[in-house]
Amino acid sequence: MAAKKKRTPGRLAAQNRKARRDYTIGDTFEAGIVLLGSEVKSLRAGRASIGESYASEKGGELFLNNAYIPEYAASGISPHEPRAARKLLLHRRQINRLIAAVNRKGMTLLPLSLYFNKRGIAKVELALAEGKRKYDKRQIAKRRDWDRQKARLLRGKG
Repeated sequence: MAAKKKRTPGRLAAQNRKARRDYTIGDTFEAGIVLLGSEVKSLRAGRASIGESYASEKGGELFLNNAYIPEYAASGISPHEPRAARKLLLHRRQINRLIAAVNRKGMTLLPLSLYFNKRGIAKVELALAEGKRKYDKRQIAKRRDWDRQKARLLRGKG
């Protein structure tokens, strides 16, 4: 069986760091995103934020909501809307699978990162995630502290 290929994004434009702390990440998908020219320029400047964004279904299509891509200063007469819903580009079978999973209890679609691939095309790494509860977060923190303490003890002896 072949090893799962890890995606290495080209140039990172934005990253959702809180997602892995607040959610249990399931499957991840790479999706294209429909952007205007001024939005691409603003992303290349590295000024975007996807910390509060999520993907939702509307009319059988997926949209990235609440992603902040600020206006580009030299965009001219008609600047873009910074928090507009942006269409995500996926295969129909993937869209149907994600919509079915989101309609189940507790699942949500989160963007983990927004990046440019090797060809210079903007991509979003989406994750099918389930929200962690407070006690889950505490258990993870306890286990991390214990592992750290155990490593310190082993280092001291060896």
